[in-house]
Amino acid sequence: MAGAPASNDESTLGFVDQLKSLSFTYWVANSMEMLERLAYYGLRTVLPVYMVLAVEQGGPQFDHIQKASIYFWWAAVQSFVPIVSGGYADSLGYKKTVGLSIGVKVAGYVVMAYAIEIAAALTGGASTGVPGHAAVYGTFTAGALLLALGTAVFKPGLQGIIATQIGKKNSSLAWALFYQLVNLGAFLGPPLAGIMRLMDWKYVFLSCAAIVSLNYLLFFTFAEPEKPEGAVTEREPFFTTLIKSAEGILEPRLLAFLAIFSGFWAMFYQLFDLLPNFITDWVDSSDLYAAVAVPVMGLFGEAPPADWAGMVPQEHMINLNAGLIMLGAFAVGYLTGRLRSMQAMIAGILVAAVGIYSLGLATSGLWILGSIVIFSLGEMMASPTKMRYFAGIAPPGKQALYLGYVNATTGIGWSLGSLIAGSMYEEGGDKVVLARRYLVEEQGLPAADVEAIAKTEVLPTLAERLSQSEAAVRDLLYTTYEPQHVWVWFTVIGIVSMLGLLAFDQITRRQVSWEEEALIGVTGLVTGICYGWPVGLWFLGHMLVRRFVGSRPVAVLIMVEIAGYVAWSVGSSLLG
Repeated sequence: MAGAPASNDESTLGFVDQLKSLSFTYWVANSMEMLERLAYYGLRTVLPVYMVLAVEQGGPQFDHIQKASIYFWWAAVQSFVPIVSGGYADSLGYKKTVGLSIGVKVAGYVVMAYAIEIAAALTGGASTGVPGHAAVYGTFTAGALLLALGTAVFKPGLQGIIATQIGKKNSSLAWALFYQLVNLGAFLGPPLAGIMRLMDWKYVFLSCAAIVSLNYLLFFTFAEPEKPEGAVTEREPFFTTLIKSAEGILEPRLLAFLAIFSGFWAMFYQLFDLLPNFITDWVDSSDLYAAVAVPVMGLFGEAPPADWAGMVPQEHMINLNAGLIMLGAFAVGYLTGRLRSMQAMIAGILVAAVGIYSLGLATSGLWILGSIVIFSLGEMMASPTKMRYFAGIAPPGKQALYLGYVNATTGIGWSLGSLIAGSMYEEGGDKVVLARRYLVEEQGLPAADVEAIAKTEVLPTLAERLSQSEAAVRDLLYTTYEPQHVWVWFTVIGIVSMLGLLAFDQITRRQVSWEEEALIGVTGLVTGICYGWPVGLWFLGHMLVRRFVGSRPVAVLIMVEIAGYVAWSVGSSLLG
């Protein structure tokens, strides 16, 4: 039975009393989120490696541009759909939206698992063995978007359930616990995915589908939570909710915050989308293998798997992030509860930016782990705090809508950051791409001949020509082309975002008459520096139009622009 919503008393309860005030429904909802995250992050930490895996090794062999475009659309669907689905969750019921989303996510995992086989059936076998074939790309993208859509519907509905169970007295601790349990799932997922991929890559996707299906067992243990006074009780027409949701996000303070804070997420998602490739390509984790993996596994009378080949797989290294947050988010959340939300977010972005920058300073496994520790501390300060900030400003009965808006800041940073990372890494980061480049530029081989070499044979070919080991060739390419520069740019994005948030805080706290104009200028400047001036001008132009014309025409304009871009992208994919 649903627990009663917590009181909105402004006073803060003691630690034990805060724990006692959390309801049964709160804990069940957290458990469902934990299982969903276990499956999701289990896949996410190994997926970047799979997407560029050579066809000879059973992968689709997408290039980093294709990989980035998949993440772009994934981010767009997963992060912007909640702007609308949050409003529907408020009016239709949280449980209905959560139940539907679980089935959609299962379908996404299954389609991704069999994307190569489905594409082969659709093309009569023509796609088999072809790197990055359009049919494989399209099918895999469809599966990713199903997963993204399921997540987009799941998150605001489930977080709406949680929001009904807590109040201002216990919100800081409650959201910190939520974030900690999310990361418990995220911590357990990667090791499972690491085991599955050694057996067969399909098992990664199928095990994730099975895990997320377990949420149906928890789904029937509680009733639809009671909504607070002032909540939406009647369903609105589809397009009415759509327009209202789109209009709401155009509120100047809200949109400015979402755009400025997106720089944190541009950094954050590269920890999962780019760092796996960077570690696989450039990091020598033999020091970590000898200092940690061998002794730890020796305590249990085991040795690291032979498939590790003296290195620690990247998913186990990146999993330190979830492990630290699982252990530390509770304490950091309790401490940051003493700070204003904005102060905690600004400090967190700065610390995270230091961690991102340090990823490019050395290529030893232990150094990379240290960088992940620094980033994780910043994440614990910034990320859960935004939930507190938004839950606190949401009007009664609109918690899911506002927590849906939170996802927009993720979508901006993740989608645009993915395009930047994909372009930069394809041109100057991927080890095989740079080895081909070296064979042409330094060894004088014809470009067509080099391009014809199978992906798995490029490094051995270069090593043979140079009479060096592949490890020595890796170091040569790293020194020659400096692929670590990608981390410098994402550090810049983080610092600019932090400075923008400082300006936002000063402007909004002063409550000056020219606040909206100042926020428009800061938003255009920050997004222009972070993502390029076309993006900055887009934000600037739309915010100015909203300032002088109103939000509804701009909401309609944005919908038309999105529809046009989707049509153009689909048409380009089919023709190309």
